[in-house]
Amino acid sequence: MALRVLVTRPQPQADAWVERLRAAGLDAQALPLIDVAAPKDARQVQDAWAALPRDAMALFVSPNAVAHFFAVRPAAEGWPSQVLAACTGPGTAAALRANGVPPTQVIEPPADAPQFDSEALWHACLAPRDWRGHSVLIVRGDGGRNWLADTLKAQGAAVRFVQAYARALPVLDAVASRLLAEALARPREHLWLFSSSQAIEHLSRLAPAATDWSQARALATHPRIAASAHAQGMREVHEALPTEAGVIAAISTIAAHIESTRP
Repeated sequence: MALRVLVTRPQPQADAWVERLRAAGLDAQALPLIDVAAPKDARQVQDAWAALPRDAMALFVSPNAVAHFFAVRPAAEGWPSQVLAACTGPGTAAALRANGVPPTQVIEPPADAPQFDSEALWHACLAPRDWRGHSVLIVRGDGGRNWLADTLKAQGAAVRFVQAYARALPVLDAVASRLLAEALARPREHLWLFSSSQAIEHLSRLAPAATDWSQARALATHPRIAASAHAQGMREVHEALPTEAGVIAAISTIAAHIESTRP
């Protein structure tokens, strides 16, 4: 049996990634481990839109942040010409452009950055700017890392947050439950693709009877996520940048190594 890749991103990103991986000739299935929904109070997002023209920059933490923020955009409201739209990865940047943000106003780490994260965005794009007296909006889910917010505050920026979506433990349907059971029963035939440490946390909650993860294989898109997979007990944890080319190359290398070592 070929190595099956389990894409754990929330929907609809999981299905989009499955389509890309299958187009590359890989066996991939969606097994979302994070459920994403609209926030309980959409008025906060509406208020953020109303105040947006006064901001110097809006920072989006994920494609889901973009999708849910723009879902409540006022009718015929364009992106303010003086407001930068920042993000840490190519998927979020693509979502911003798809929602009408001019490419010249989208700020993201360069394509050759060693990582796509807050630190890369800061050092490559934001650190050279003077943030004193400027307002910055951070669009995110319920919680998250505050490193970049704290760094901007230390440089004199006024930072505010808006919760554009909520993250929760998913309720697995019959297909997802079967995929999980198969992965637990035959761990060496599956590769977990993790793009969030929260997905690993949810995996442990969805499979409480699984106490030995040492035979599981994982591919993580950031060192912090890889560390979480190791902490879960997974011994074989690979890393790749969260780009289509990077992930496909890593999976292909893993699959080729497995094939070459078969008896």
